[in-house]
Amino acid sequence: TVTDPVALDRLLAVPHAHLIVDGYNVTKTGYGSLPLADQRSRLVGSLAALAGRVAVEVTVAFDDAQRPPAQPQAPRGVRVLFSAAGEIADDLIRRLVSAEPPGRPVIVVTTDQEVVADVLRAGGWTVPASVFLERVGS
Repeated sequence: TVTDPVALDRLLAVPHAHLIVDGYNVTKTGYGSLPLADQRSRLVGSLAALAGRVAVEVTVAFDDAQRPPAQPQAPRGVRVLFSAAGEIADDLIRRLVSAEPPGRPVIVVTTDQEVVADVLRAGGWTVPASVFLERVGS
């Protein structure tokens, strides 16, 4: 688990890395008082700015239960996914991690300890939401 923004910067510099963000886990940590649409928009905007500075694939996963009726187009460099009906974002994240080819660096931003344990078991890195928010300037 990466515990400081400097270590996160080094990890984001690893070639071909895939950054997967547990959307509502991060937004509720950083700005949970905002309406969900504003939480999503703020996070996706921060991820777009990050994607413009680092050479990693960026995916953010949200729970389907909170899916808006119409989703604005994701900015360049950020893939926005919603879990399938009846699935939680945690399971979507697990599927994304397991779908990566062996040896590809995977970084998952979440504070959900079950997801952290699963990602670490799969050989990925994890970053707590608070450390990530400190890095992207929440």
